[in-house]
Amino acid sequence: MDCDVLIVGGGPAGLSLARSLADAPLRVIVVEKQPHAALEAPGYDGREIALTHRSIGTLKALGAWDLLPPEDVSPLDEARVLNGASPFALSFDPASHGGGPLSLIVPNHRIREALFRTVEHQPNLTLLAGVGVAALKTSARAAEVTLDDGRTLSAKLLVAADSRFSGVRDRLGIGAEVNRLGRSMMVCRVRHDGEHHGVATEWFDHYQTLAMLPLNGRRSSAVLTLPAAEMDGIAALDEAALGAELTRRYQGKLGRMEVDASAHVYPLATTWSRHFAATRAALIGDAAVGMHPVTAHGFNLGLQSQATLAKLVIAAAQRGRDIAAPSLLRRYEMTHRLASRPIYAATNWLVRLYTDERPGARIARHATLRAGSRLPLARQAITAMLMQR
Repeated sequence: MDCDVLIVGGGPAGLSLARSLADAPLRVIVVEKQPHAALEAPGYDGREIALTHRSIGTLKALGAWDLLPPEDVSPLDEARVLNGASPFALSFDPASHGGGPLSLIVPNHRIREALFRTVEHQPNLTLLAGVGVAALKTSARAAEVTLDDGRTLSAKLLVAADSRFSGVRDRLGIGAEVNRLGRSMMVCRVRHDGEHHGVATEWFDHYQTLAMLPLNGRRSSAVLTLPAAEMDGIAALDEAALGAELTRRYQGKLGRMEVDASAHVYPLATTWSRHFAATRAALIGDAAVGMHPVTAHGFNLGLQSQATLAKLVIAAAQRGRDIAAPSLLRRYEMTHRLASRPIYAATNWLVRLYTDERPGARIARHATLRAGSRLPLARQAITAMLMQR
C-alpha cells in the first residue's frame, strides 16, 4: 500500500480529516487539484461561515482555532427570520442557554488557511497538490487511484472530499440527488451607517432572499439570493451602484451601505448522496451532503462528518483492525445520515416554502412564521442545537 488513507480534496473537510489522523499510526495522502500556493494562501471568496459551538470545539481540537486572526472572528448574538412585511419574526437568542454568542462568524478563506497550517508539516501526511484523479477502482483488498499525471496510488481507505459535484463519488458508482435550483447567491461584505447589534437576519422577502450576517464594527456580510438571470444584472454593477442596490433591497434597515470587499456569485444547488460509503471508500463534507446555505449548516456538517469517520478509523487502527471494514463504513454511513438527513430535509422544505410566490404558499409561510413566534420550546430546541458543544 502507498498509504493507509487516501483523501481526495484539500478543502476544509479533507484537511480536517487529515489533521484528525495526525496522531494515528496511519500513513495519509491528500490529493488536491489546486496548486500548493492556493492551499497555502487561499484567496478571499466572500463566504463567511457561521460556526456552531461544536464546530468551534472541533477546530480548537485540531489546533486551527488559535491560528485564526482575532479581528476576523465576529460574534453572532441573535438570529431572526423575517417574511416579507410581516411583523412576526422567529428569533433565536442564547439567553436561556447560559448566554454568550449564538455562533461565531469567520471568513471561509481564513479557516482554510488555518487548517492548511495545521497539516503543513504533519509527519504522517503527504500532500500532492496541483494534480487530479483520472481513474479509480476498489476491491475487497484496496482502493487504487490513478492520477492525471500517470501516477497510481493504492490505499486501504479512499475518502472523497472533493465537493458536492464529486468526481470520486461518480467513479465509485454512487448516485446522488442533485437539485440545481436555478438561483444564484451573491455574497458581499458591506459597511453601513447603522448598528447591527450582533443580530443576523434571514429575510424571505417577495422574489428575493436577503440575509445579513453581523461582522465586527459597522460591517455585515450581505447574502442576496435571486433567480440566476436576474443576478447577472446585479453582478454587473460597479461597487457604488451595488452598495446603493443593496441599501434599497434591504429598505435602509442598516442605513446606507457601501461595498467593503469584492462580491462573489455562486449558482445554488443541493446534493444528497444515495450512499455515504462503498467498498473501501467513504464520502465526507459536501461530497456526502451539499446543503443549501440558507441555514448555514453545510460547513458544520462537513466538519462533523470527518470527525465521525476519524473516530471510527482511529479506534480500528489502534486495535489493529481493518480501517475500511464494511461494518465500520456502515456505521459511519448510518451515523452521519442520522445527523444530516433531518436538517437537510427541513432546510429544503424551508427554501421551497419561502421562495414559492403562489398565494397559497404566501399564506402558509406567514402562518408558519406566526406560529413559530409563539412556540418558545421549538425556538429553544433549535438554539440548543446551535450551542451544543
